Amino acid sequence: MTSLWKSRRRQSEARGISTINDYATLLQESLGYGGWSPLGITMTQPGQAAEKAPGDLPGYAQLFATNPIIWSCMVARQAVFSSARFTWQRMNSGNPSEMFGTTALTLVEQPWVGGTTQDLLARVIQDADLAGNSYWTRDGTELVRMRPDWVQIVLERRTMHGGALGWRRYGYLYQEPGQDPVFLWPQEVAHFAPVPDPLATYRGMSWLTPVIRETQNDNLMATHKRKFMENAATPNLVVRLDREVTPEAFEKFKAKMDSGHRGVENAYKTLYLGGGADVSVVGKDFQQLDFAKVQGAGETRIASAAGVPPVIVGFSEGLAAATYSNYGQARRRFADGTIHPLWGNAAGSFSPLLPSPGTAVRLWYDVRNVPFLREDRKDAAEIQGIQSRTIRALVDAGYTPESVQAAVQAEDWSLLSHTGLFSVQLQKPGGAGASPTPTPPEEGT
Repeated sequence: MTSLWKSRRRQSEARGISTINDYATLLQESLGYGGWSPLGITMTQPGQAAEKAPGDLPGYAQLFATNPIIWSCMVARQAVFSSARFTWQRMNSGNPSEMFGTTALTLVEQPWVGGTTQDLLARVIQDADLAGNSYWTRDGTELVRMRPDWVQIVLERRTMHGGALGWRRYGYLYQEPGQDPVFLWPQEVAHFAPVPDPLATYRGMSWLTPVIRETQNDNLMATHKRKFMENAATPNLVVRLDREVTPEAFEKFKAKMDSGHRGVENAYKTLYLGGGADVSVVGKDFQQLDFAKVQGAGETRIASAAGVPPVIVGFSEGLAAATYSNYGQARRRFADGTIHPLWGNAAGSFSPLLPSPGTAVRLWYDVRNVPFLREDRKDAAEIQGIQSRTIRALVDAGYTPESVQAAVQAEDWSLLSHTGLFSVQLQKPGGAGASPTPTPPEEGT
């Protein structure tokens, strides 16, 4: 451990964390965003480095357990993401073709005793949402989850043309507290990191990192509502008494007023005051604060960071603008812009742990039975119907069936090849293939 790292550790130990800003600042610095480590790496030994494991997993897990906005977004992502299943897909001349299964997929269909593909994918997306990374390795016929904040990515310096040129992934180092570290080679680990950390080479970043202060604002709004209800569901009151009132009398008056008018159970009671007491209202109520609009804006910002349209999770701003038509558009945006890229990334991430059944075969995902995508299946069927009519028209026009199929799949008309044969309607009168004109009979015959 270098002296520079020791100095940084002493600085972190001496710093107090009393506010969410302190926590956010320390978190960003630990990830390399505080201006201290431009590469987001720490030296382990000469010539090698390690991308640090995120130390924010426990804090983010607490947000997931206590913040309803974070919980709603993560559960919506998890519900759809975990509905897919893994499959093999053939690559025909570089184009995706048929899907099929083999016994090798048992590893992801039954990842552990009693586990299913849905259990596996739920854990994968939860780790990625909270820590930005999900790490898995294989132990015989089971998959083993490695807690993200206990994993470091070991790097080694890459040299080209006599100089340093970035870093190469050397392996993974997993260490549980109080236990010896375990080293794993890259081909032994499935590393899912859908959002790359710009200050790291291979590490991912949680989508919660940019909105951590926004989540705190939402918690403050919830606290505001609770305090509003605890204080008789009315704005703040200022009670003035005459100067002649003694401190003892003031304390008795305050205790009596609090006992009879403080708390939600005493809301809307009539307030009776003795001579010399005057009440005035300070602050604003929910309507004056436009509370729903302020809170809804924060919910929308968090949902945007999660890639979940607000109407999908039932947030106020999304419901205010929801209709039957734009809900379908929001669903498609969520599926196409958020979930499909995650599925493709997950399939590629787990491919090192499964032996491929062929050279032109890739591990992919099958969503043909996902209820959330039924509308997409309808659209796909309509597209196939249009393509089939196009194929029929081109074949009838004299193009070879093989070239027509290739051109339609690639959407490249230059691949069409003509047979030289045309339909009857395009033949010239008397041309090739036309019946000869009969010779009239001679006279006298």
